[in-house]
Parts: sequence; structure tokens; C-alpha cells
Amino acid sequence: MQYPLISEYMAAIRDAHDNLEQLSHLVPVMDKYGEPYRSGGAFAVVFKMQDEQTGKCYALKCFTEEQEGRAEAYRQIAEELEFVDSSYITSVKYLENELFVDSSCDDDEFPVLLMDWVEGDTMEAYIAAHHGDSHAMSMLCYRFCKLAAWLRSQPFAHGDIKPDNIMVRPDGTLTLVDYDGMFVPAMKGQKSPTIGTKDFSHPLRTIDDFDETIDDFALASIALSLKAISLDASLLEQYGAPDRLLFSATDYLNLSTSKAFAALQSLLADEDMQTLLSMFLLANAKKDLSMCSFRLFSVQKPKEEEVWSTEVTKEDLENAVEDEFGVKYSKDWKRLLRAPEELRDKYIIREGVKVIGDRAFFSCEYLKDVNIPNSVTSIGDASFMVCGSLTSIDIPDSVTSIGDDAFRNCDSLTSINIPNSVTNIGNSAFGWCLSLTCIDIPNRVTNIGIRRTRQTLWSRPCRC
Repeated sequence: MQYPLISEYMAAIRDAHDNLEQLSHLVPVMDKYGEPYRSGGAFAVVFKMQDEQTGKCYALKCFTEEQEGRAEAYRQIAEELEFVDSSYITSVKYLENELFVDSSCDDDEFPVLLMDWVEGDTMEAYIAAHHGDSHAMSMLCYRFCKLAAWLRSQPFAHGDIKPDNIMVRPDGTLTLVDYDGMFVPAMKGQKSPTIGTKDFSHPLRTIDDFDETIDDFALASIALSLKAISLDASLLEQYGAPDRLLFSATDYLNLSTSKAFAALQSLLADEDMQTLLSMFLLANAKKDLSMCSFRLFSVQKPKEEEVWSTEVTKEDLENAVEDEFGVKYSKDWKRLLRAPEELRDKYIIREGVKVIGDRAFFSCEYLKDVNIPNSVTSIGDASFMVCGSLTSIDIPDSVTSIGDDAFRNCDSLTSINIPNSVTNIGNSAFGWCLSLTCIDIPNRVTNIGIRRTRQTLWSRPCRC
């Protein structure tokens, strides 16, 4: 069967009321360009639709390539999932000849797959934005292991477990999407429609491997990778890639020569790491975890993240400890409180510091360079204000908030790196930075303060 082009599907969805049969009550959600909101994959395009009556959103999957046995497979999948009550899975409904498309194809009516719309980011995108945040990655690993334990207790399997097929909802919960390669008991004895994605599948997996264990290797590999990244974010930067985590298909073929695998040895003091590594090695040796209890995925839940205030009180300063440069810290060395104005040249903030306090480096006019460790999450109000010799600043991807006036009146500041982790930028954060001509604002920033000041270039974000 020949399928329409994406542009032809777009035209049909614009007039969904006229072109859909059973689903004519759905209307397309439009993007900022006034076009139907969509996402693409290898074999399909997915449109975001909304029920006019209830306001509920759905994902409408339209196929672009033929897959033998697709209709029957999705009927079996829908029957299996109908009574599964879990946030890890969405309902699916396959409708034959549902969408009319004016195309160059011989047919003009095409099948669609209806699913609940899942808000959030793919786990791939979430990791890219948060891999430097140890707590966020620990929570992601914990939640993924809960999902893995649940999935291994079910009589079905997803078939293509990878970060791009897992959604992270706004509340942090996970949901599996894209069921094209799913196994359900009714398919026993059939060939698999996929062997998964090579960087997450066992290297010896074939289409003959098609049962409830086909996810085991991917689950073990991803769980191990997430735990390792939560302990050492630099591993992802050294060995990762945009479409995978720590391991490639080549690593799986010979772990003894894998640099990524060798790097994990330094993390084995962590008990959960030991357990997940053992499961991964077993899965690598025999393609599944049939000899392991699903309960082994129950890693320890991370403690609630502490909230560190940037406010610096008189009492804080009276009880502070100082380093050899006269910079004052809280007794636990988690908060940088105040630096002396005579601080010169380059200063390296101690590892483990969580926040740079309000006015911490205020008026340090001779300070030229500051090294901020990857542990810092917040840069306080006016923290670097009037640092006239500061020429550049590299903000690590652990930082989520930059306070009011944080770099105001830094006359020599010419460049600044704002990572994707930052979600809040305060009022006049870069006001009167007369040498700073352009700032790249990450997409994840949800709040930018505006304070009108004469000659400030920080009244509106500049994207370049």
C-alpha cells in the first residue's frame, strides 16, 4: 500500500472535521505558525488533536510507510492494553480507512492510530537538559527503574525501549510511547517487526527473538547508564551522543575494550551501581534477565533535594568560615556568602557549593575570571554586580536560576554562556553590560525579568 506525503496529511488534518469519520469531533491543535502541531518519526507523523467537547488532547498517528501485519498487530495490542491501568502505558485504538486524504496514492482513505496525548519531553531531551543536575538524574534513574520493574512483571513487552520512546511528564512520571514493535501474548510464535534500536538492543537480537523478555537488555543498559550519569555527569559528555547514552552497539560486542564500560569501575562504591552493573552483565551474556527478579530494579529513592537560599543575613556572615582568599562561606561550605572587594584576577569557587549568595562578589572591581563548579544551582541577586574587570563567565549546566541584577554594570563583560538548565533569569540580570552585544537565551527559560533602565540592553532577550 502506498501512503500520502506528510504535506498531504497536513492538508487533510487542517480540515479534520470533514476528513475524519469516527473521529470527526477532533480538531487539530495549531503551532505558533498556524499549522497543525506535529512530530515525525521513521514511519509515521503524529498530530496533536483536541476533543471539541471535553478539551482532552490526543495523539493521531498517520503512517507514511507500509508495515506488514500492522492492522492485526494493533488490534491485538489494543485488546491487551484495554484493561491495563497504569500511567506507564497509554490506550491505543487502530481505525482502518478513517482519514480521507487527497493525494497521489491509489487509495484515498487511510488508517490512523489514536492514543492519549502525553505532555512533557522525551527522556532524550530531558537528559540533554538535566544531565548536569545530580538530583534530577538520580530521580530519573529511580523512576526509570520503577518503570522497568513494572514492565518486566507484565506479560507483554514494548519492543523498542530507548530514551526517545519514553516521555517525561511535567511531574516527572514516565510513559512509554510508540508501540510499533510491541509483543503481546497473542503474538506468540510470530516474527518481531523490529530488532529495536542498535545502541539499546542486544547485538545478537534477531526477528526470532519475540517474547516478553525482548526489553530486558535495553532496560538493564539504560538503568545502568542513568545511574552512572547521576554519579558522574561528565561520562555523558565523554562517551554519549545525541541519539544514545553511554554505550554504542560496538561497546556491547566487546565490553573488555569499551572505554565507557571501563569508566564505570570507579563508581562501584555505590550499591545500586553494583546491582545494576550485575544485571547488565547478565543481560549482555544471555540476552534477557529471566534469571533475575524484577525487584532488582528497585534502586534507592533519592532524598528530597534541599532548598538553598541565596539570601545572606548578618547572622550568616557572623558565623561564616573563610578560605585562604578571605572569601566567606557557610559552615557546611554549601553557600558562598561574601568575597572581599580586593579579590583579584581569577577565583575558583569550591566544589560542592550550591548557591552563590546575594551580593557575594558585589563591587569586586579587580576580579577578571571566576570558575563556577558544576554543583551550583542558583546565582543570587547582584552577586557579580559592578565587577568591572570581569570579561567572560561560563555558567555550568547545574544552574537553574540567575537572580536580579546578577551581572549588572559588568562593563567589560563581552560573553556569557547560559546553559539549557536555566529556567529563570531575574530583572536587569545583564543591565548596563555595555560590552555585551548579544545573549543566547535557552529554550527552557520560562521567566525573564524586565526592569526598564536607561541604556540597558537587558530589556528583551536577544537570540542569536
